[in-house]
Amino acid sequence: MPRELAAPPSVGAESHSPSFSPLYRQIKGLIIAGLQGGEWKAGESIPSEIELAQRYGVSQGTVRKAIDELAAENLLVRRQGRGTFVATHAEQQQQYRFLRLMPDEGQPAGLGRQLLDCKRQRAPAWIARQLQMRAGDPMVEVRRLLHSEGRPVVLDDIWLPGGLFKGLTTERLNQHRGPFYSLFETEFGVHMIRAQERVRAVAADAEVAELLQVPLGTPLLSVERLSFTYGDRPVELRRGLYHTATHYYRNDLN
Repeated sequence: MPRELAAPPSVGAESHSPSFSPLYRQIKGLIIAGLQGGEWKAGESIPSEIELAQRYGVSQGTVRKAIDELAAENLLVRRQGRGTFVATHAEQQQQYRFLRLMPDEGQPAGLGRQLLDCKRQRAPAWIARQLQMRAGDPMVEVRRLLHSEGRPVVLDDIWLPGGLFKGLTTERLNQHRGPFYSLFETEFGVHMIRAQERVRAVAADAEVAELLQVPLGTPLLSVERLSFTYGDRPVELRRGLYHTATHYYRNDLN
């Protein structure tokens, strides 16, 4: 059944209501609710602006403004002449949106992946706190190396809520050829839409030095990323250790 919006408040009501939200923002919230509820899945098209305007009882311009914001936030993708689609990490331009490691010379190229481990265990308190779980809840821990031209450049430790990723195994990860996030979307219905990062310099300890094939104490860039799905729910904690001898970390600021 179509969802209806309450009549928008008058200008006078707007000035006296701290909770007032512009109409296009309300439409944006309804579209996000549809995405969160799985009404439109990753890679699928959403209804046209005209259809959404009719559904929500607003103008096409209001819907367009809502979709413009969602496209700017990489939740939706416009395709000329084809419509608007739910963004997916399976697309080439989205695959490495959260990976900012660039070579000092030449064009960015895909990084080779070597899975080291995937196991289920109980979440320690410091991980549970960031993923909004309880200490001792089941989680999945993944460790992998990323290679550039045959040399390891990133050591990733990834922690995921066990309840969302039932059935995630070493075998399943090895079978999947694309980025992890596209697997998370298609098989587990978990969409990573934004992330927060904390970056600091660290020195390689003995275990890390062996895995990254660098001398003990080599300076590394530690990037701790907390990724969120719809509703600002944290669904992945990741710590990457980057060897930046021939690469640098790039971030675009708007």
